Amino acid sequence: NVSLDGERLKGAQGGEHDLEELTAMVHRFAENAASLVTVLFPRYAPYVKRARTSFRPAPAVGRDVSWRKDDSRLHIDAFPSRPNHGERILRVFSNVNPADPRVWRVGEPFETMARHFLPDIKAPLPGSAALLAALQVTKRVRSEYDHFMLNLHDRAKADLRYQRECEQQTVTFAPGTTWLCFSDQVMHAAVSGQFMLEQTIHLPL
Repeated sequence: NVSLDGERLKGAQGGEHDLEELTAMVHRFAENAASLVTVLFPRYAPYVKRARTSFRPAPAVGRDVSWRKDDSRLHIDAFPSRPNHGERILRVFSNVNPADPRVWRVGEPFETMARHFLPDIKAPLPGSAALLAALQVTKRVRSEYDHFMLNLHDRAKADLRYQRECEQQTVTFAPGTTWLCFSDQVMHAAVSGQFMLEQTIHLPL
């Protein structure tokens, strides 16, 4: 992934002119995505906090990644190194592929998934969150909320039987389509597609 954190573009290689144009494109999407949210949802406008902006030029599936990073498995979004202490994760996606759709699987309601996995998730060990922050594994101290959300993310991805048998449907996003969802609530998985822009926005509960 190519990502933009503040003014710095990460994960991209190329000539100076290409990198300038790529940076400008990702900046433009970041601004437009935040503007879209404030127009669609005016009461969110004072609270929109732009986080990472990503350009995903690689195919959605087929990369050699660990099961935790395998986004072809149904999951909710929760970030191991970036605790959000209960802020909602609203994401704006745009399929910028001129020819091919972006295809997702969308799973069962959050509440149904949580009832399935929560009984087996234990509370965090005392002091573990402070230790992770001190070792700079996390950017700040992880909350109990973050602990449970990360475990829900991991448990769902690790359970291949759940991946096969839970209620789900296929959703196709045509070239040029932009869509939004609370990705910490919607169970989703990438089936196919290439070239997507993505803006993460944090909102207070």
